[in-house]
Amino acid sequence: MLTTIEHDLSQLFGQAFEANDLSFDFGATVRCSRPELGDFQCNGAMAAAKQGAGNPFVTAEKVVAALPDNDIIKNVEIVRPGFINVFLHSDYLATKLKSFSNDHTFGCAEDLSDTKVMIDFGGPNVAKSMHVGHLRTAIIGDALQRIFRFKGYNVVSDAHLGDWGTQMGMLIEGLKKRQPDLPYFDENYTGPYPEESPVTIQDLETIYPEESGLCKSDDAAAEKARQATLELQNGREGYRALWKHFVEVSIATLKRDYGELGVTFDLWKGESDADPFIPKVLAELEEKNISIKDQGALIVPFLDEEGEKLMPPLILRKSDGAVMYGTTDLATLYERVHDDKANIVLYVVDGRQQQHFKQVFAAADLMGMEQSTVYEHTYFGTVNGKDGKPFKTRSGGVMKLHDLIQMAKDEARKKLAESNFGVDFEEAEKEDIAHKVAISTLKFADLRNFRIKDYIFDLEKFSEFEGKTGPYLLMQVARIKSILRKAADINAQPGELLPTSDNEKALTFKLLEFNGALDKTIEKRAPHFLCEHLYNLAQDFSSFYQKQHILKEPDELKRASLLKLSSICLAQMEIGLELLGIETLERM
Repeated sequence: MLTTIEHDLSQLFGQAFEANDLSFDFGATVRCSRPELGDFQCNGAMAAAKQGAGNPFVTAEKVVAALPDNDIIKNVEIVRPGFINVFLHSDYLATKLKSFSNDHTFGCAEDLSDTKVMIDFGGPNVAKSMHVGHLRTAIIGDALQRIFRFKGYNVVSDAHLGDWGTQMGMLIEGLKKRQPDLPYFDENYTGPYPEESPVTIQDLETIYPEESGLCKSDDAAAEKARQATLELQNGREGYRALWKHFVEVSIATLKRDYGELGVTFDLWKGESDADPFIPKVLAELEEKNISIKDQGALIVPFLDEEGEKLMPPLILRKSDGAVMYGTTDLATLYERVHDDKANIVLYVVDGRQQQHFKQVFAAADLMGMEQSTVYEHTYFGTVNGKDGKPFKTRSGGVMKLHDLIQMAKDEARKKLAESNFGVDFEEAEKEDIAHKVAISTLKFADLRNFRIKDYIFDLEKFSEFEGKTGPYLLMQVARIKSILRKAADINAQPGELLPTSDNEKALTFKLLEFNGALDKTIEKRAPHFLCEHLYNLAQDFSSFYQKQHILKEPDELKRASLLKLSSICLAQMEIGLELLGIETLERM
């Protein structure tokens, strides 16, 4: 098993503390924040002093004297009041990096296949094109599914379509007014129903806002839409057949937009798939006296031990018999817990839904689902314009995701032309580069922020080839590939890693921090930890390259070692970017 430097050192210091009749745990080591003082640091002597071990400096001296023989530590320095600063052998560093780089996951993967992780993200609605509000769930959710899968978990992702609410009734009634002679509306029709859809996504995008607006001002129209929704949910055959067409044409468009982003799902289930589980959930809630009737509606109240309200109740079924969004979400969670046997369920959904998920999860807890499954709302903030308000088009409308991607491509073409990148390339390659630069712009700009925070969308800034941006990382990858190609042209190849010099040490340490960055990402469900690692790695390589003229190195063994270090850096950068859903370039 591959172990980190922290693990190796902590084992040595833990044994030394134990030799002095102190806890092994005091041996924990961390990277030294000031490299001139040491590579790593053990602060256990101070912690031991707080628990009555006596003078920390004296304790530190005794611990250092008790360190087992090893080929890891070159020397140590004790600094008052009791810090133990550690300097490592360069041979050990080279060997450690070699062992990690020989593993295609850099020692990150484990056999975690017994832990099933279901990630619910995307959440697009039938009959609506995706807009900028869908950007974050797609990008964050996809990065998480890639990272969890890379670490070795059994991962299943689900788009969870919005396909079962009142908007379905609005669409049915809207189409009925426009094409009343369609067989779907004839209650006496026995089928079969047409295989070809009577509507396109453009038709649906026209019908829905018109009917939605009408229902807000016309009570009779709203009642018709509610009735149509209820009949659909109760199984009316014509409405079910029509609904299937709505879903199919919507998914085709959704797959186009997700395809542009390089986002995929294992499942394309929707709220409708929870329908068979709703009776089971309602029955269990009633049997356990969790649900009650209230003014004709069925609800789950949330009260403390004294009967005071903890939060608003979860409405399961309205007085007219229609089920609610919370009901389908609770039934979906029931399916994931009992049928899918998920150990962890993550909902990558807008932070404005926090109250909703608190209610759903509280109801699930009352049913006992938390005994076998961890379910979390992995929420995120909003994408805002420069005015600090949710991002809109120039005319003030909602920005379609497809249009945003095209804007990013246009900006990428502009930046590439200004930088004179690829001026001699074929048009097809230029377009491929522009597409990858655009997607890297959108994804890294989003993922580099801690997910719970809002951020200001600035396409011009995010598409720069300098600073903490996706294009900057793509450029660094292309630079390393260029170095390796030029080396190959003069018959110079990566070779054996030699003991690291001071110039290579910072880059080596950064490469060995990859595992920790992924672990932090998994623990916090936050890809910005991986983004930060990749950006710092790119900067460390740039600093290393400026100080070390690799191709001009006269010593062939040294040059081969430098090329090997560069190739390891390239491999990790490409793996890391792939985990973020960002494709790299061969050249720019």
